[in-house]
Amino acid sequence: MKKENIVTRKWGDRRKGKTDWARVDALTDEDIAEAVANDPDAAPIDIDWSDAVLVIPARKKAISIRVDEDVLDFFKKEGEGYQRRINAVLRSYVQQKTKPKKRA
Repeated sequence: MKKENIVTRKWGDRRKGKTDWARVDALTDEDIAEAVANDPDAAPIDIDWSDAVLVIPARKKAISIRVDEDVLDFFKKEGEGYQRRINAVLRSYVQQKTKPKKRA
């Protein structure tokens, strides 16, 4: 981390924000609804979550593995998450190998 990006504060110090909280507090529900209706980036809020499914990712196990340097460099040059991408490639391989074979 670059030194000029580090900010030190004493306990209890607060930065004054630029939000006009008095103006926000004065907004009525109708004002807010109108602002949302006129915002082209606003997402619809009538989403039906009744069929939503919670997917808990599989637990990861830490291991040590040796891979060719060029293979590791390939995944790392794509940026953060290279271990996740390596895992995805391995998972795809496992799924292809365990797929039921079609009969002719």
